[in-house]
Amino acid sequence: MTGRLAINRLRERLPVDGPAIDRFVARHASPIIEGERATFLYRGDVDDAFVRHRVVGLPDPLTMRRIGESDLWAVTTVLPEGSRVEYQIEIRKGDAYERFNDPLNPWLAHSPMGSSSVCAASGYRVPDWVAPDPEARPGTLIQQVIPSKALRRDQPIHIYLPARFNRAQRYPLLVVHDGTDYLKFAGMKTVLDNLIYRLDVDPLIAVFVPPGDRIKEYANYAPHARFIARELVPALLEGLPVREEPEWRCLMGSSFGGIASLSTAVRYQGFFGSLLLQSASLVFTDIGFDHGGGPAFDPVVKFVNKYRAKPARVVDRIYMTCGTYEPLITANRSMVPVFRHTGTRVHYIEARDGHNWDNWRDRLGDGLSWLFPGPQRFVYE
Repeated sequence: MTGRLAINRLRERLPVDGPAIDRFVARHASPIIEGERATFLYRGDVDDAFVRHRVVGLPDPLTMRRIGESDLWAVTTVLPEGSRVEYQIEIRKGDAYERFNDPLNPWLAHSPMGSSSVCAASGYRVPDWVAPDPEARPGTLIQQVIPSKALRRDQPIHIYLPARFNRAQRYPLLVVHDGTDYLKFAGMKTVLDNLIYRLDVDPLIAVFVPPGDRIKEYANYAPHARFIARELVPALLEGLPVREEPEWRCLMGSSFGGIASLSTAVRYQGFFGSLLLQSASLVFTDIGFDHGGGPAFDPVVKFVNKYRAKPARVVDRIYMTCGTYEPLITANRSMVPVFRHTGTRVHYIEARDGHNWDNWRDRLGDGLSWLFPGPQRFVYE
């Protein structure tokens, strides 16, 4: 991108009146993407305006500056090609602060914590298998409850059966931690429907498992691992045409769900053939005990430190993803050679994104097709 930024051309025309600002805002989508520069805008009669985000490497907040004497505020930052970031606007009026999604940007991302505005740099595209494909025959979601002695409760699950499900056929098994969140915020049923229809992924049975007390149960918790390996999988083997060989079983999860997947595989070595870990909370310490994650991470750090001290090959393959803009990027990069040293085949992918559901959704196509390749993938590979 050559030439002056649009916001700088506006500054050169100062002073500008309200109609000129109206025309500028109407002409330029917010944020304004120009090459590797992103300009965030806010319009309002306030004392200060900021862009709040969780991008490691950028100051937080990004302080916006008023354009002349107008009510338009702006800040420009570097955003490399292919980047995608989530953010909000924060304003100050006197002593009062308020934070909200960007009023000038309709693009939102959603999570269990709420919604955020989305800024996509040049080169970022939402994968075409994310949206419902009218030609793809949909699979079926069935809700069931598994009585669990390990967890001391009835555990609800959702079971995905692929289109053209046939009980005379045996299917691979995918167990998804944070299952209802993957369905709601990553659109995973639609993703599976599309990838299976396009022959990128072999037809499979997926089980979406929501947590109870997530922080407790996902941080290397023996009862959770026992539920997955000794109660859930046997129940599925008994009631569904699931392949019995461990190589066809995969555990997956993001963040703490990644720890739940890995720790379960460690406790039941050889019971699962593969893992799909997305931004796994693989926090560890090389010296001392100050990991900076708070008490919730204490059992995680203890588990990862112990594994790093005596790494073992617990599955044959691991597909890992992490965003370069999230705090966990260093921990995930560091664990790749540890896993590979055990003889595990590791496929590691980074994306210019953060710790969020759209990032994890965007990596599903590559991850699932690597772990469960369909006929189309074999053609190209």
